[in-house]
Amino acid sequence: MSKRTVQQFSGHAFLKQRLVMALLSQQTVRIDGIRAQDENPGLRDYEVSLLRLLEQATNGTRIVISPTGTSVVLRPGMITGGRIDMDCPVSRSIGYYLEALVALAPFGKDQMTATLRGVTTNNVDLSVDLIRTATLVNLRNFGLSEGVELRITKRGAEPRGGGEVRFICPVVRAVTPLSFIDAGRVRRIRGIAYATRVSPQSANRMVEAARGELNRYIPDIYIYTDVYKGAESGLSPGFGLSLVAETTTGALLTAELCANAGDAPEDVGRDAAQRLLHEIARGGCFDSAHQWQALLLMTLGPEHAAKTRFGKLTPFSIQYLRDLRVFFNTTFKIKPDNQSVLLTCLGTGFTNVGKKTT
Repeated sequence: MSKRTVQQFSGHAFLKQRLVMALLSQQTVRIDGIRAQDENPGLRDYEVSLLRLLEQATNGTRIVISPTGTSVVLRPGMITGGRIDMDCPVSRSIGYYLEALVALAPFGKDQMTATLRGVTTNNVDLSVDLIRTATLVNLRNFGLSEGVELRITKRGAEPRGGGEVRFICPVVRAVTPLSFIDAGRVRRIRGIAYATRVSPQSANRMVEAARGELNRYIPDIYIYTDVYKGAESGLSPGFGLSLVAETTTGALLTAELCANAGDAPEDVGRDAAQRLLHEIARGGCFDSAHQWQALLLMTLGPEHAAKTRFGKLTPFSIQYLRDLRVFFNTTFKIKPDNQSVLLTCLGTGFTNVGKKTT
């Protein structure tokens, strides 16, 4: 695709996905009207940090931000990977940045090794636990799982953060086509209850409350307690629970919740379990938090028909489909089927030209 093509958008919504698609499709993107009517107009600190991160992960990328911060132009360079080190603002969690890296890293020139510091879990972005236990595991459906790793060396709760993770992702020449339409039935549930700078009993109380909700439906439940002390526990007290339900066909359905000020561990555990039950009720081969990942990698697949099943398209996924059509000229056939939807598309035959041939 020609770099001369300029895709134009307006508004701050969906900024991250559009920047990632611009880099993968090698098209210049211009985004205007970023919070133009807001009392505090322009890009936020976490969005500027994302732009810096994308600059680190590529070579030759040119980013121009207007003096008011309400407009940004990105001219894509080559995805290089390599070593990345960044302190993330505490306004968003590390998961916000990792999602972009997970999409770009397999298509770089060299293996990516990224060290990110900041908040490891909040109630806005995917936590580092779910990225490790679900997002990276989902890559196996596209032939990408070998050598992919995420290590949580320190945890950091809101508001001050202090966590640290290390993300390692080798490169691939191309992804494999996806044919995954049997969601299966839930066979086991796994989870991680973490606690930092609070009583270790908080983690146990969350586990008991979650098991109380889930044991009525399935006996195979194991929730690990992960209690951090000292320097590894970050700068703020906090606790939370991440849950992953695995089906007989390997589909992963996830839910998570971290405590706000004044929340009891029992409430967090019970609410997280109920969120998981809602996600299981939706069904599908990918949960609502990972629909974007399946859609992107299906689009980047070889020129064969790729198909999968979602429980219900989220508003975010609907916009993601529109943006995929703009950047890659790919349209999906969407067919309602019972309580779910079947999605089929023809891959673009994307090849990682930067990968060294051996």
